[in-house]
Amino acid sequence: MMRVDAHQHFWRLARGDYGWLTPAAGALYRDFEPADLTAALVQADVCATVLVQAAPSEAESHFLFELARAHPFIAGVVGWVAFDAPQAPERIRALARASGGSLKGLRPMVQDLQDPDWLARPALDPAFEALIESDLVFDALVRPRHLPALAARLRRHPQLRAVLDHAGKPEPAAHAAAPWAEQIADLARTSTLYCKLSGLLTEVPTGAGAAALERIVATLFRHFGPERILWGSDWPVVTLRASYGQWLDLALELVRRHAPGHEDEVFRHTAVRLYRLDVSSLAQGCSSCP
Repeated sequence: MMRVDAHQHFWRLARGDYGWLTPAAGALYRDFEPADLTAALVQADVCATVLVQAAPSEAESHFLFELARAHPFIAGVVGWVAFDAPQAPERIRALARASGGSLKGLRPMVQDLQDPDWLARPALDPAFEALIESDLVFDALVRPRHLPALAARLRRHPQLRAVLDHAGKPEPAAHAAAPWAEQIADLARTSTLYCKLSGLLTEVPTGAGAAALERIVATLFRHFGPERILWGSDWPVVTLRASYGQWLDLALELVRRHAPGHEDEVFRHTAVRLYRLDVSSLAQGCSSCP
């Protein structure tokens, strides 16, 4: 089965705009580039990826475009623009042109914002309208406290294609996950939001297995269904808990339990459909990709 990884990162420390990436990040505080991931992709039969921004700068987006031009397995890029800038629509259109078609979405780093209502600010309306105009996906990197504002934003723009990164980063404890589950049910019911099965291992204790994620994954499939869930590795962040292959195996186990027979949807087709990826040239001889 040819797989698509809908969420992975590369970074080069010398570029200097990764504010969160300091020596305190431990094993993540080094360069991660395509050569570091190639063997894992081949082993996992992943022939296409979506490369997601890790720095809040347009300069980093241009760096990701360069990587996409040099490495065909990068089927799309999710970049960054300041949504609250006065010239946000113009910046979005310019970035899309500069990408040569590789820009598939944009992601403000909302998880780092203290204001839980930031996403609902009317001042952001022009940026979201520009996303729709440019046929780009909105990647919602949020925490549970931001979910009500996300729901308000999606109601305001019913045509917006959007995906929830890392399931909204719920805390695994039962008492903490209950409000999150209610919000997830509301989002799935009242919008066309998609959801990434990604970034979950780093929210649970080291060494935790499928059981620690069972309740969260069951909630996702109950409300979104396999046709709106797409798998992502969140590499290299995932390496803080598991290898690329270990997370893939765990995700496969969870999908087979909660959406049996829908592996192709979660691990390929949903990502292709959401991001409008052209993976036809990569589908041939997948075992030798990328």
